Amino acid sequence: MFGKNIRMERIIDRESGNAVIVPLDHGISVGPIPGLIDMKQTVSDVVDGGATAVLMHKGIVPRGHRTTGHDVGLILHLSASTGLGVSSNSKVLVATVEEALKLGADAVSMHINVGAETEPQMLENLGMVSGKCEEWGMPLIVMAYPRGPKIENSFDPQAVAHAARVAMELGADIVKCSYTGDIDSFREVVRGTMVPVVIAGGPKMESDMDILNMVHDSLEAGGHGVSIGRNVFQHRDVKGIMSAISDMVLHGASVEEAAKHLGN
Repeated sequence: MFGKNIRMERIIDRESGNAVIVPLDHGISVGPIPGLIDMKQTVSDVVDGGATAVLMHKGIVPRGHRTTGHDVGLILHLSASTGLGVSSNSKVLVATVEEALKLGADAVSMHINVGAETEPQMLENLGMVSGKCEEWGMPLIVMAYPRGPKIENSFDPQAVAHAARVAMELGADIVKCSYTGDIDSFREVVRGTMVPVVIAGGPKMESDMDILNMVHDSLEAGGHGVSIGRNVFQHRDVKGIMSAISDMVLHGASVEEAAKHLGN
């Protein structure tokens, strides 16, 4: 659909076809953590560093997006749960595609946990939302993770590949998933997904080189970018780490070249 193609170009880099997304939706799941207090400053820093899009919930949009004159793609997150709840793996819909259109969003996103006890409802919601996205020409990013009682290792390559494939088959235009730890196994995840794949940042990492090496290896495996939150917005040098990651994803910089943005 032509409208979807136009919007996709607002959240990805046209020349490389890759995306540098910074999710800022953690306030619902874990509360007002450092990096998510002064939203205007955080958005300003990541955009200055080269982000192609930011992702947030509807209540944050008027408090952080483009309020400082920075032009960056907007992805409205449609699902949520809190870490205080007894079923944090159960993501429920808290916004609609129509609300995203009214807010001027360029794309929407959903989170599903394949293997969770409420997986059936999440899959049903995804199918409904993807239908609405087709109707309105709205790109859909799906965060897909294997999580639940039967999941022993959420980074298991077969489980990650299965969750990513579920997201694609139900209509995702971009799938966000965990990096599986090595190039060969992640290459199989990418091959099986059949739409662009971006990696999650995961828990806060110990070193900058861990982050940069993960980004580099995911790109080598055929990934199309990143959707990294805490390892960016809680970094001691938000602009620096964002510039390093963006240089790799959008311009093909090596790990060594990217690390120069951090001055260490």
